[in-house]
Amino acid sequence: MTNNDIFKKLRVALQLRDDQIEEILTLVDFRMSKGEIGNFFRDEKHPKYVECGDQVLRNFLNGLVIHLRGTKENPKNPREVIDGHKPKFEAPKKPEFKPKGEFKPKAAAPKKKFAAKKTAPKVQVVEKVIYKNGKKK
Repeated sequence: MTNNDIFKKLRVALQLRDDQIEEILTLVDFRMSKGEIGNFFRDEKHPKYVECGDQVLRNFLNGLVIHLRGTKENPKNPREVIDGHKPKFEAPKKPEFKPKGEFKPKAAAPKKKFAAKKTAPKVQVVEKVIYKNGKKK
């Protein structure tokens, strides 16, 4: 398993975006742009793919510890930090139904009787053909 695979799995498991990874790296004074970070997550066959070095992964893990746990002076609860990463999805609210006036049922209309449909006689499209290609009996 390569450093890129570890980095990808941590990113997915913690639901981190590139800008959050950039902030985590700045906690340990390691600066990288979003583009450089994005190159680690590309397919190996992509022309802009870059292998993640040991130094980058080490600094990310050290920054991740500070990001999740905080410092000795200012400790944090890791569960609250991870829950803050999740996208907040709110279902759209449906507008309340307000009738314009009182409901008054209409008088029942008399039911119509339907007559059976008249079908046209079937027209034979192909004539019956008698084949005479055998011996006479």
